[in-house]
Amino acid sequence: MAQIIKQITAEQFSADNLTHSIDATTLAQSQAIVDRVRSEGMSGIRHFAAEFGERTADQPIQIQRAELEAATKRIDADDLELLKRVAGRIETFAKAQLNSVSEISIDVPGGTAGHTIEPIRSAGCYAPAGRFALPSTVLMTAVTARVAGCQRVVVASPNPSDIMMAAAFVAGADSMLAIGGAHAIGALAYGFEGFERCDMIAGPGNRWVTAAKKIVSGDCGIDMLAGPSELALVADGSSDPAMIAADLLAQAEHDVDARPFLILIDDSIADAVKDQLELQLKELASEEVARQSLANNGALIVCDSVDQAIEICNRLAPEHLELHLADAASVAEKIQHAGCIFIGHQSAEVFGDYGVGPNHTLPTAGTARFTAGLNVFTFLRIRTWLKLDSAPQSLIDDTARLAEIEGLIGHQRSGLKRQG
Repeated sequence: MAQIIKQITAEQFSADNLTHSIDATTLAQSQAIVDRVRSEGMSGIRHFAAEFGERTADQPIQIQRAELEAATKRIDADDLELLKRVAGRIETFAKAQLNSVSEISIDVPGGTAGHTIEPIRSAGCYAPAGRFALPSTVLMTAVTARVAGCQRVVVASPNPSDIMMAAAFVAGADSMLAIGGAHAIGALAYGFEGFERCDMIAGPGNRWVTAAKKIVSGDCGIDMLAGPSELALVADGSSDPAMIAADLLAQAEHDVDARPFLILIDDSIADAVKDQLELQLKELASEEVARQSLANNGALIVCDSVDQAIEICNRLAPEHLELHLADAASVAEKIQHAGCIFIGHQSAEVFGDYGVGPNHTLPTAGTARFTAGLNVFTFLRIRTWLKLDSAPQSLIDDTARLAEIEGLIGHQRSGLKRQG
């Protein structure tokens, strides 16, 4: 029998192949779709909506807020309350983030300068609905955009069910596009007849969605390029093998490209974890997908020390990092790169997925080295300003000399015009 997950040493581990790589075929296909949507508008959108079985000719592409509200009456009342509770927790966390920043005004030579904090006006929020429809992503993206102060919030998701439409209503979305894939990204980025383009697109998706976000970036803002989901779980002898296995499988069942990593301080519980993986897999409805994910992309990495485990984590820069350690808090302080850190045995990554507070849309494929997960700041702009009552001679002299050094004499003359 093939090993359930490959076991390697820290020295054998390499993060070189874990970067983003959108293959040329996917990029070309997405480019063609985006170009057609941009040039043809609704006609192009209708073409792809029919091709991918999303909408018939008599079904609307755009679902208005009144229709979203109607969906809240069709779902189970307990599920509606669940959506409201989760939305409330996401909102509370996003408001705390918003309140952590403020406008500034400082004295500068000749006057004052500062910055204001301005929300992006229009946000497009993408929520996947492939193997699994994700109302949690609707809440994570749209609630956060609303807290930031976006005037207009649109959700896009293919074949939206009642629970997805209800989630969009609870999150405060103005409308919903009943399409997905690259054509949804094109529609959000460029608009179409009766639909104004969005200034920012946020939310994860498949490789065509990711490729389309890359294509439209610059014409509108994007939150990040999301790749296959990742979990790195660091454990020591104090950890529960059954709990570790459950957390790894929760990650592995996303899809066959998901990346579950177990980093052990020593190998004393390695066999027990493998036994638990095999046992729990047999009870999992998504066994086939999870087993393939573990075998193809997973790794059990045995380290000689905590410091070595930390070094691997920082090289990996994982989307999710769980610390099942006796002294998890002190290790967390030494982590430089991770999308979100889950500190201690009880801090399961799935609680982050389902709205304990922090956002679950997080950087993947090592991009946590230079970017953060979706948050309220994604939908904000820091706008600077300058007000001089009179330019002091020292400022004029500095400006004139720098302009002369750079050969920009028009700049120099503009500054010199402010002399008394």
